Formats: sequence, structure tokens, C-alpha cells
Amino acid sequence: MQKILGKDEFAPYYQRYVELVPEGDFHNLLVEGIDKTSNLVSQIPEGQGMFRYADNKWTIKELLGHMADTERIMAHRLLSVVRGDAVSLPGFDEETYVQAASFNEQSINDLLQNLQAVRKSTIHLVKSIDADSLLKSGTANNSNVTARAIIVIILGHELHHCNILKERYLSTEQ
Repeated sequence: MQKILGKDEFAPYYQRYVELVPEGDFHNLLVEGIDKTSNLVSQIPEGQGMFRYADNKWTIKELLGHMADTERIMAHRLLSVVRGDAVSLPGFDEETYVQAASFNEQSINDLLQNLQAVRKSTIHLVKSIDADSLLKSGTANNSNVTARAIIVIILGHELHHCNILKERYLSTEQ
């Protein structure tokens, strides 16, 4: 996907997410992504939800909650950009969001259902965006971003955290 997006369509911070996303139809990639994430997460026993792969790292439950929170924020940014809102959208501190949430008190299944609901909403939003609106841009966290870049960032963020889940949480679990 990075071949299609210009470097001026997103902040450099997001490059690590953008480069994970294959080319393809946004709707299909969103559906396939949540299906793969759901399959992965549904195999995690509830008893492993509080696992941290290192001190000061999130639990599996916190990671899942963070994924849903971030997609909600990115979808709001997407909506604002495609509707032509000229307001500069704020950034957010992911650590503060996770600390303020009660993710560890929820079941893995509830957190997964939340993530699935957020994705379903994102899919409906993306389906409503015409080709011209995908090229619209706005400002988020003091950086220019296009609508299509936000969709790619949503996809890449999910892939990034699923990779971390597999490599750092599930591979070290006994």
C-alpha cells in the first residue's frame, strides 16, 4: 500500500504501519483483518489475559482494548476529514488511555466483541466514502493526513499489534 500513498499523506510515525498493509480493496482488507484478528484472539484462554511479556508492558487485555480505542479515534479522524471538517484534530496519549480504562476487568471475549463492533462501524464508514473523498486531507496531531492514509493506518495498526501479540505474548506463553 505504501507505493500508492505519498509520504505527504501521513506523519512519518505511521510509516511502520503503512508498510505492513498489502495493496487491495479497503473494504476487503478491513473484513479480512478483523476475521484474522478474531481467529487469533478467540484461541487465547481467559487465564492468559493478564499476561505481560515484560515488566511495564500491557497485558493481552490492555493490548486488545488499546486496539479498539485507537481504531475509534482513527475512525473519528476519518469521518472528520471526509466530511470536510477543517478543525485540527488532537493527538492522544495511548498510555493514558490504557491506564484510565478497565480493560483488565473485562473478559477477552468482551474485548474482542468490542473490537469487532468498532471494526463493523469502520467498515460501514469506509463503504460510504466515494473515491474523491478518499483524497481529502485534514490535520491530526499537527500533521497532514489523507482519508485513505487513515484507512491504511487503521489496517496497519491492527497488523502491527497482531504481530506483537503472536511474537511477544503468545510465543512466550506456556
